[in-house]
Amino acid sequence: MKQAVNMFFISSFACLFLIPFVDASAQQKEKKIIQFSGVVVTGDSLKPVPFTNIFVTGTRTATLSDYYGFFSFAAEEGTDITFSAIGFKKAHFVIPDTCHETRYSMIQILFLDTVMLREATIYSWPTREQFRQAFLNMDNMNDDMARAQKNLAKEEMEIISMNMGMSGQENFKNTMQQYQSRMYYAGGRPPMTIMDPLKWAEFVKAWKRGDFKSKE
Repeated sequence: MKQAVNMFFISSFACLFLIPFVDASAQQKEKKIIQFSGVVVTGDSLKPVPFTNIFVTGTRTATLSDYYGFFSFAAEEGTDITFSAIGFKKAHFVIPDTCHETRYSMIQILFLDTVMLREATIYSWPTREQFRQAFLNMDNMNDDMARAQKNLAKEEMEIISMNMGMSGQENFKNTMQQYQSRMYYAGGRPPMTIMDPLKWAEFVKAWKRGDFKSKE
């Protein structure tokens, strides 16, 4: 009788130790691998966010969304996913562990992240004193005056006028005069301009300029 009682206590004590291990092994469930896919869009206009960083939180496993914000990769259910893009706030999403199928799709919205930058003041000189000394030592007034006098010199103006072509207004005026002359003398012969004093004046000016000299 005593031996039977001892065996009962020993069996009961062993069961007390075995029950937690049995329950723990029963609770350990293999996580299912699913195809996790979706689209990343903006919160204000629902436009796609291209090249969004999508990675498993705390690991180096990551991927990118394409130009249209679409992504797709294999992950375990219950995994914490982080979405990150430049100019947007980070977003987190946990894949549900109650998926009945091997695929899960979603639309992830990212909101703009406004960053206020500190004011930056740019100076042309390192210190105010150096700028003051450089400003006081400038001697540009005489240089500007000499340059203006040279550009307005008579010889310089003549060279510029000789090498300057006709402006658009002058070309248009000359073309209209030729067109008007052809229309006026249409059906006849235009008069000879050999005795025209204006033509002779232009000829004399051209001769003085040396337009008729042979160019070697």
